[in-house]
Amino acid sequence: MNKHHGYFAVLAILFGCLALPAQPVQETESGDKTLTVYASNSFCGEWGAGPALAKEFQKKTGCTVNLVSSGDTGEMLTKLVSEQNKPKADVVVGIPYSMAEKAYQADLLSTYDSPALSAIPTFLQFDRAHRLLPYDYGNFAFVYDTEKLGQDMIPHSLNDLTDPKYKGKVILIDPRTSSVGQGLLLWTIEVYGEEHFMDWWLAMKKNALTIADGWSSAYGLFTSGEAPLVISYTTSPVYHVAYEHTTRYQTLLFPEGHDTTIEGVGILKTSRHQELAKQFVDYMLTDGQRDIAMTNSMYPANASVALPEAFTYAPKPQKDLTIPPQSIEKKMDTWLTLWEQGMRSK
Repeated sequence: MNKHHGYFAVLAILFGCLALPAQPVQETESGDKTLTVYASNSFCGEWGAGPALAKEFQKKTGCTVNLVSSGDTGEMLTKLVSEQNKPKADVVVGIPYSMAEKAYQADLLSTYDSPALSAIPTFLQFDRAHRLLPYDYGNFAFVYDTEKLGQDMIPHSLNDLTDPKYKGKVILIDPRTSSVGQGLLLWTIEVYGEEHFMDWWLAMKKNALTIADGWSSAYGLFTSGEAPLVISYTTSPVYHVAYEHTTRYQTLLFPEGHDTTIEGVGILKTSRHQELAKQFVDYMLTDGQRDIAMTNSMYPANASVALPEAFTYAPKPQKDLTIPPQSIEKKMDTWLTLWEQGMRSK
């Protein structure tokens, strides 16, 4: 989950409410009105979307939201599977399209046909069974620092980045430890195919300043001026325009297309608070959408949300690239093994 507020301090913004306002929650049989939500570290952090979302939901419903920071998506899914016999979570936030198959195979999630889905375009509804409901989306892209990279040095494709002139100028992210790194891995597979994607990575091994463990550390190095190029999102400039009032950092769009990420929220089958969980999901997909979009610097799934002007600095690719989640689940271990072997070699 992105991401920018996990690294930067931000200003509070007041937004008007959308349709489908949350209603007061109904008492469960036990009288417990606490909802446990598992989400990524960045979502749960002080400057993530989670705390403000939980606070506003509690104001509207009286339901306390217990946010549990659960690492990255892989760690979160492992945690949920291990707890199936002793369930603790009611809702999980931040499972992307690319990793959804693991959740389906483990039979973790309930089906929920939220009324908010009527405002979400069908192309974003990646799970027809509605076990995971999309709340934001975006594309992976390289972002550059206009004060550090001259016009004559701007790359126009993934291939351009392999030129030796970019040696020490690019910050990458490890696909074994980060969903952003994994997004870049999938992007290279989509562009170069399974037979040749490692050719790009081996060339980039010579050019990369570093391969960071996660997005926050990578983007922190980038904004500190350590390198003028970093793998991030097409929407990354939104933060800088909205909160720093600068267009210094800009997105690079490549003609070969960009890998798409869609993040979903789901209700655990084992939850004892199904109705409360549904109300929380509805809130995320309606009243909470604009705040999530700004905090995460991602596009909101709800098409009725009026975005602020800052989003005009988030260009959309002409071509969205995706790999079916079934193929990702089947082949990801092999791809990561190839990546690790190649990047370790001399």
